[in-house]
Amino acid sequence: MSIILFLIILIVLIVSHEFGHFIVAKWAKIRVDEFAVGFPPRLWSVKRGETEYSINALPVGGYVKIFGENPDDKSTSGPDKERSFVNQPKWVQAGVISAGVIFNLLLAWILLSVGFMAGFPTALGGSGYEAYAKDKALTVISVMPNTPASLAGIKAGDKIKSISAGGNNFSPTTAEEASSFIFSHENENISISYSRGGADGSLSMTPREGIVPGKKALGISMDMVGIIKLPPHKAVWEGAKNTYFLTYATVGGLFDLIKNALMGQGSLSAITGPVGIVKMVGDASSLGFVYLLGFTAIISINLAVVNLIPIPALDGGRLLFVIIEAIIRRPIKPKVAGAVNALGFILLMILMVVVTYHDIVRLVSS
Repeated sequence: MSIILFLIILIVLIVSHEFGHFIVAKWAKIRVDEFAVGFPPRLWSVKRGETEYSINALPVGGYVKIFGENPDDKSTSGPDKERSFVNQPKWVQAGVISAGVIFNLLLAWILLSVGFMAGFPTALGGSGYEAYAKDKALTVISVMPNTPASLAGIKAGDKIKSISAGGNNFSPTTAEEASSFIFSHENENISISYSRGGADGSLSMTPREGIVPGKKALGISMDMVGIIKLPPHKAVWEGAKNTYFLTYATVGGLFDLIKNALMGQGSLSAITGPVGIVKMVGDASSLGFVYLLGFTAIISINLAVVNLIPIPALDGGRLLFVIIEAIIRRPIKPKVAGAVNALGFILLMILMVVVTYHDIVRLVSS
């Protein structure tokens, strides 16, 4: 089931991304030869006007064939050259290339807005929407890897019912109360009773040093979480705010990842590939449809940010070529652009294989 959900999410994300390229190219009156969901072999196609719409057998991507995107004699000097991508002003080319990223961000905004209309689990601290919150509960927000909590099996989204240690049983109502109880029993075995997906459970763990300076800790962060259901106008505004903050955080995380890699401190454990995402889809769906909406929005934002990296074979690389051509006032030779894009694609495929391997190792060892 997780694989099916993953494929559905992937198709939605890819179609959204490629539709961005498609609709802006159409708006600019550039000829679009094909809009495809999936990769060949082809299962079905229909031609409407000048564009062929097709569904292919491998549901792991999609593409839009824009006339002149890969320049040749026909697109540069043929009879339809005026409608060729390569002959458009640089700002139009940049708009077509950037549209995929923009539409992924728009999709995230829509999904988050729908989530807030339906009722989104939200950390209440400083949200300003406490009055709208229902079913408030102290909830695990995040779990640090390789800590007592993660090794015991605590997961983000678990609702904490009670904490016990040394014969004392305590039902905290705030994150501060829970942290204080844990720190006051840092040398004892601590049992946490929780609710996850409607089922109750209990896990035991012992606080450890090196997580929080000067104290022993379990490796979890907590907050009061409630279901916030907003009227449409407020839901749309909150969706926009969350899209912005998530995009900002994703850019910051990616910058740190690249910086650490350049300094020789990077780790593949910080990167998740398709296999890892399938597992995360399963975890999100087990919590409910709204959680899956939020997870899909986060993946859409990640796809947008990663696509803007200025390396060949990504939209960011193509955008970089357009900027270079605008500066030097002449086109980059097609053979050079093709060779660089091919090299970039090969490197991306190698990275994907390596990340997938590490995903499988993590899955087997967990």
